[in-house]
Amino acid sequence: MFFSSKKILLCLAITLAGMVGCSQTISLDYEANDDYYTERYRPQYHFSTLAGNLADPNGLIYFKGEYHLFHQKNGHWAHAISKDLLHWEHQPIALEHDELGQALSGSAVVDWNDSTGFFDGKDGLVAIYTSTVGGEAQSIAYSKDRGRTWERYEGNPVIKNPGIKDFRDPKVFWHDETEKWVMVVSTDKSVTFFGSDNLINWHYLSRFGDGQGSHVAVWECPDLFRLAVDGDEGNEKWVLHVSIGDNNKTNGSTAQYFVGEFDGEQFINDHSPETVLITDYGQDFYAAQSFSDIPKKDGRRIWLAWMANWRYPYQSPTDPWMGAMSIPRELSLKTMEDGSVRLFQEPIKEIKKLRANEYSIKELEIEGDYRITDFSGTTFEFEGIIQWEDVEEIGIRVRQSDEEETVVGLNTITETAFVDRTNSGLDRIIDRNGEFFQFGSRYEANYPAFKKQLKLRGFIDESSIEIFVNDGELVFTNLIYTNSTNSGIELYTKGGKAKVVSLNFFHLHSTWRNPPKEDEITQIVVNEDRIHIKVEEETTLKGQVKPDWLHGNGAQLLWFVEDPEIIELANDGSSAIIKGKKVGTTQVVVTDINQTVEKKVSVRVTSK
Repeated sequence: MFFSSKKILLCLAITLAGMVGCSQTISLDYEANDDYYTERYRPQYHFSTLAGNLADPNGLIYFKGEYHLFHQKNGHWAHAISKDLLHWEHQPIALEHDELGQALSGSAVVDWNDSTGFFDGKDGLVAIYTSTVGGEAQSIAYSKDRGRTWERYEGNPVIKNPGIKDFRDPKVFWHDETEKWVMVVSTDKSVTFFGSDNLINWHYLSRFGDGQGSHVAVWECPDLFRLAVDGDEGNEKWVLHVSIGDNNKTNGSTAQYFVGEFDGEQFINDHSPETVLITDYGQDFYAAQSFSDIPKKDGRRIWLAWMANWRYPYQSPTDPWMGAMSIPRELSLKTMEDGSVRLFQEPIKEIKKLRANEYSIKELEIEGDYRITDFSGTTFEFEGIIQWEDVEEIGIRVRQSDEEETVVGLNTITETAFVDRTNSGLDRIIDRNGEFFQFGSRYEANYPAFKKQLKLRGFIDESSIEIFVNDGELVFTNLIYTNSTNSGIELYTKGGKAKVVSLNFFHLHSTWRNPPKEDEITQIVVNEDRIHIKVEEETTLKGQVKPDWLHGNGAQLLWFVEDPEIIELANDGSSAIIKGKKVGTTQVVVTDINQTVEKKVSVRVTSK
């Protein structure tokens, strides 16, 4: 094994190349040691709203050098803009409530030829969303200034409610062969297609879904797009994707997709009606939407999803924000060994630009537990290939401490790949119904053990884990709420031994603050933000410096007590034991050796 110190020092700007045929320089507003986006559990390279709720992604679109990400925020369309799909700049609310009620989920298109007549013969953006007064109906709004401001169409709604409860989440695209706009919209446990020449006047085309796939709950947030099979542009298939609402059978919400043909009016499923194709085998990938109008010279179909679940949409232990997006993923269709065609998801290539360093393991045989001692972290990527001849279980434990861990692995007896957050930290959560939900659970997908090889790529952030098995054949997306200092990594086998063919780890830069200078400590985290102990009671505090790669260098910490009459403290550098002396409150102050950054922990001591 070896450690490569090719640290990518990007100073105060990040130069990004290879995107849509151009190079761009992105300047961030916050320095590495600012406290912006450093709250407990705050994602460091995923999109999250600054404050308040975040839900379904809406109106994902590329237009004139910018990616637009709208998302649900209490019936409004919140808005952010990016030039690289990684670094996002928050914008004012795009669509607020109006006389037709809320602006629920929907999509956006570029009206290149001014089919609406909104743009004086030029191009512009049109958003298609669900309004709510008088029942769910489809309405539109348009922007003449590259998405900065929006006007509602005075003739809204453009499709009135047909007398059903669930009629929402329109996805609209231009269908080349029939030269018309097509809308696919959720209609209870089906989707309905409409056609239009101008995005204003719509007519019914067809309906799909009766007796097809899973009907355990309402279908929401449909998407429909075509992809080349195995990269062959002469062999394209259509993918119809729908999310499935909260239900007991899948223990929350989930998502499924269909592969088939679409002629501009009707979708035909290639698979048998009872076939259910699951999009993501984790618990927290919902309302996935793909970006519209990515240039043909790029050619990718990219989507992202709300990284949460309708069983506990706004119950996470995060403050002042609630909810985040998955990393953007490139989609493809590949033919499997049995001849069937399946959807593959892989992280977009741009994410490699966030890598700060690399640590590699090659040709390692493991039997039992193998602790990684030269790399640790809470915000990192890993990729590796493991082979075996005779083993019962193999895997990798991440965000590990003496008490907690999240496990990714494969059980060859049950032939399942899995992500296990049973012992990640947060075990139960109060769900949206006010009832306890078993958050700490194990998530599995079938995986044939005869392959005797497992290829993994994982993305760990402060409160999430995303796993891509075999180049995205299987995907798991899960939230995890674990201590900020849980940064250990361990390989393991049970019932045999395995060979690590290759394994690479990469610390990742934050997308919300400028990268730090070399050896610059930007932050200190402690396993607890506040402590409550009784007189004579002891507890242990653990501290780490940020960024993660400096923690690995053995950076030392200094510990102080503001009022030593309340507690006594003994420390060994990276941790401290505090003991209650008398009733009262005080703070423990932790600093780096040069006292350039500090972290305070509130301590309250009560009587025995």
